[in-house]
Amino acid sequence: RATTPASLLQPLAFLLKHGLHSNPLVLTRLFSAAGSAAPALLEPLVAALLRPGLPLDAFLLNTLIRAHVASPLPSARRRAAAFFPLMLRRGVAPNKFTFPFLLKSCAAMPGSPAAGLQAHAAALKFGFAADHYVSNTLIHMYSCFGAGFLGDARNVFDRTPKDSAVTWSAMIGGYVRGGLSSDAVMLFREMQASGVRPDEVTVLGVLSAAADLGALELTRWVERFVAREGIGRSVTLCNALIDTLAKCGDVDGAVAVFEGMEERTVVSWTSVIDALAMEGRGKEAVAVFEEMKAVGVPPDDVAFTGVLTACSHAGMVDEGRGYFDSMKTEHGIEPKIEHYGCMVDMFGRAGMVEQGLDFVRAMPMKPNPIIWRTLVAACRAHGRLELGESISRDLLKEYPAHEANYVMLSNVFALTQRWKEKSEIRREMSKRGITKVPGCSLVELDGEVHEFIAGDESHPQYKEIYRMVEEMSRELRRIGHIAATSEVLLDLDEEDKEGALQWHSEKLAIAFVLLRTPPGTQVRVVKNLRVCSDCHAAIKCISQVYNREIIVRDRSRFHRFKDGSCSCKDFW
Repeated sequence: RATTPASLLQPLAFLLKHGLHSNPLVLTRLFSAAGSAAPALLEPLVAALLRPGLPLDAFLLNTLIRAHVASPLPSARRRAAAFFPLMLRRGVAPNKFTFPFLLKSCAAMPGSPAAGLQAHAAALKFGFAADHYVSNTLIHMYSCFGAGFLGDARNVFDRTPKDSAVTWSAMIGGYVRGGLSSDAVMLFREMQASGVRPDEVTVLGVLSAAADLGALELTRWVERFVAREGIGRSVTLCNALIDTLAKCGDVDGAVAVFEGMEERTVVSWTSVIDALAMEGRGKEAVAVFEEMKAVGVPPDDVAFTGVLTACSHAGMVDEGRGYFDSMKTEHGIEPKIEHYGCMVDMFGRAGMVEQGLDFVRAMPMKPNPIIWRTLVAACRAHGRLELGESISRDLLKEYPAHEANYVMLSNVFALTQRWKEKSEIRREMSKRGITKVPGCSLVELDGEVHEFIAGDESHPQYKEIYRMVEEMSRELRRIGHIAATSEVLLDLDEEDKEGALQWHSEKLAIAFVLLRTPPGTQVRVVKNLRVCSDCHAAIKCISQVYNREIIVRDRSRFHRFKDGSCSCKDFW
């Protein structure tokens, strides 16, 4: 069997010499070997050998679809579905093996759902839509098309016999991909009640949902479940556990899983480095990175993103510069825009705005809007408001449809007390139909995830929660905390709630946990936006007044509040 491009050429020459290139069985094996051993040769071979007069059968055409779907080349994957119309034109009847391959090829083209709908119609026409493998692939395909097609995936799921973990895993994975992680967790619980034993794929889907929700209790339960049920702790599963525990705030638990692994990949090392970086434990992250190199695991570009992020969040500028320079000089890795972004963030956090600007101007590629917004944030934090305004205006001219650019310029106007210009920015947003992302915070309690939106009153206990927030405000005033009213003008665009800072979503979430848990219980919150300065200062005081450890994961890092201080040392 051919395992390399070179080993494929000898049998190719043999079949051409002996006139076997018109034999469908021989071509089937050739195309299958090319798909696995020499993907770059697959399309040229098909173009040369799949001639109009060649007799075709389902085995050959199914192999072609499968080989193209599995190809690492986008051009080959896009062509996979084209062999099905050829099958119909040549009068070859599809079989039950045709449609799983065909539907996978459609799933690989999420921007073209029409092809998938046609494939589903064909499966119905030829009587294969009820086949178990076809149904499972249909669920996967529809979920790959985006949240708008999850209803179609669920309709197929509801009509499919649910005696296989594959069926449940496909729908659970679909919910996770569509951003409906709570639905994924609920479906997993239904799966348990049905008596179907989850497999590794199911567990990986549930861990993805738990990471998205910050559901630490669920993650720990899954870890115990894997041990109890004898599900093998593969490297992939352990890597997922490390990532999920870290994203749920249990970095020490993530490190423990890593240390217990018999086999580690670069993904394992990178996951731990990222986990430590997100919590501001830069020196530990750097130590792990150095250990990785010492044991002979060469760092890849993702590992460098992790260690640069660690240096940035910990204020380790000199170390970060050294690692960035070593990418090319020691490891032959060309820095990508993500690495340049880490460096700009590092300079900005350290107050080195001019160095950050010089670094951006010297970049070998065009800076993206994220890099410019990172500089604006640094200008705002370190009083370079004129420069921040100039960059924000340039961003608005080039990217007028992105709400973050309006918010940043509005924030600069608020800091300089230019209320008229700030109002004009908001009117311009309204005129363009640009909406702002509302602040949203999640907490897990007794196995259930609760969601809070700034100023929202949809929670069944909202009256008690609001009373608790008011009590928290009184306690904070009692110890001398004064709300940063300027922050109302700055970050209210993110929270989308005109009014007091006390109704920000993370404060509602914390109040709920204080109400529902005994004294001393740890509070864990996941927020979709950056924690504003007032909430950061307030939560430090809350941790002191109520003697609670409070962990908040926002869109950029973890904050561990305890005894009136934060792990980020107010550097975020």
